[in-house]
Amino acid sequence: MNPKGPEVEKLITNINGFDWISNGGLPLNRTTLISGTAGSAKTIFATQFLSEGIIKSNESGVFVTFEESPEEIRKNMRSFGWDIHKWESEGKWCFVDASPQPEIDTLETGVYDMAALLARIEFAIQKVGAVRVSMDSLGAFFSQFSDRATVRKEIFRITYALKKMEVTSIITAERTDELGSIARFGVEEFVADNVIIFRNILDEEKRRRTIEILKFRGTTHQKGEFPFTVIPGEGIIVIPLSAIELKQRSSDIRVTSGCTELDEMCNGGFYRDSIILVSGATGTGKTLIVTQFMNGGAEKNERCLLFAFEESREQLFRNATGWGVDFDTMEKEGKLKVVCEYPETMSLEDHLINIKKAIDEYKPNRVAIDSLSALERVSSLRSFREFVISITSFIKHKEVAGLFTSTTPTLLGGTSITETHISTITDLIILLRYVELYGETRRGITVLKMRGSMHDKDIREFQIDSTGIHIGKPFRNVVGILTGNPVQLSPVEMQRTAEMFRND
Repeated sequence: MNPKGPEVEKLITNINGFDWISNGGLPLNRTTLISGTAGSAKTIFATQFLSEGIIKSNESGVFVTFEESPEEIRKNMRSFGWDIHKWESEGKWCFVDASPQPEIDTLETGVYDMAALLARIEFAIQKVGAVRVSMDSLGAFFSQFSDRATVRKEIFRITYALKKMEVTSIITAERTDELGSIARFGVEEFVADNVIIFRNILDEEKRRRTIEILKFRGTTHQKGEFPFTVIPGEGIIVIPLSAIELKQRSSDIRVTSGCTELDEMCNGGFYRDSIILVSGATGTGKTLIVTQFMNGGAEKNERCLLFAFEESREQLFRNATGWGVDFDTMEKEGKLKVVCEYPETMSLEDHLINIKKAIDEYKPNRVAIDSLSALERVSSLRSFREFVISITSFIKHKEVAGLFTSTTPTLLGGTSITETHISTITDLIILLRYVELYGETRRGITVLKMRGSMHDKDIREFQIDSTGIHIGKPFRNVVGILTGNPVQLSPVEMQRTAEMFRND
């Protein structure tokens, strides 16, 4: 016997990611308050809660609307693929329309009685055998009443009645401020068993949607805020960083970088499940390394997936041809898939969902993202950090090689914000640098780190021609390349420096 009493049973919502952060769904036969400002996706959640119940669990639902008319809800939710009209005809969905009628003026003449509305809701529940109920939204209904005590009493009456009807329900409520009171009247959160807050905060001139379970009475849930996005055809998708686990397997199998000299610098190539960061200033050859990485995989009959966020498809294919790589043939043979998107077309959370979906569908052996710095432009620092952690973890769990590029802020190097967020979770870092010697600009490459393997620690000169990248000899008489201040030493200075190292 459990000394703490029986566990609170939960109803699986089937909303992507939400059941994880709620540790199994919404508490069964209880009422959950969903509170948020305008545009935070409360109505979408209320609709999706019923839709997923019908689609995946064959559980009927009742939607009580206090604001929009049933016809508006049917129309607005059609883009998510939810055919509410069809479900109504099949007896799986029922509306209780309590939305205001524009032609009727509502006057507050005394204490309001909810009995008639509750009777309609109970009838609808019995009519379709509902398991789930959504009420949207209480604020639109109670805003016509000035007595806070009445509001509290009637909300309590609603939640008590729904519990007696043995349905799992959600009630949406408005907030006037993202960081202010939980709900408009200041009493809603004290009446409901459970409270979930939706936020749509303007962060560094960019909107960021998050969800937080504030309380689940008598049961557990994940703590803190979690980002989420709204995808046409799917609805709300919660992105739980707490779901990430350090349980990836490590492989000793090596794969080629597509460049023989770079493979030699890496002691035989990249590990198959490694995350590689290629960092350098614009024009140093980052996209070329991505191109050769894709080509090297295709030559081994591997499936390669490239996400490009800086160049168009036509530019990528033209440039690849200029380096002797035939992307067209690779694509026709099913060895390459290229996805080109401008970062500004959607939020970072949407990009994350699309990248994961493309990886799941194409099932590549290697993935490249060119570049992370472009994605950094459309997000706040917090969103970007969460994106990097999520996508690198996802790729490692798939046991594929992932290559990312990052642009440094200056021509001669320097650490970028992108590098700061990803460098500690990468397995291999390749730095590309410009080196100025005798009034001439040259290029240098070095493997800064490689987990689990010896590697060449020299900074080598490399050149780019019509057949790709060619790595040559180390710079022996130059110091300060990585710091962005290359200085050429005279033979005497070189000898003196060498002697200092020997003495140490």
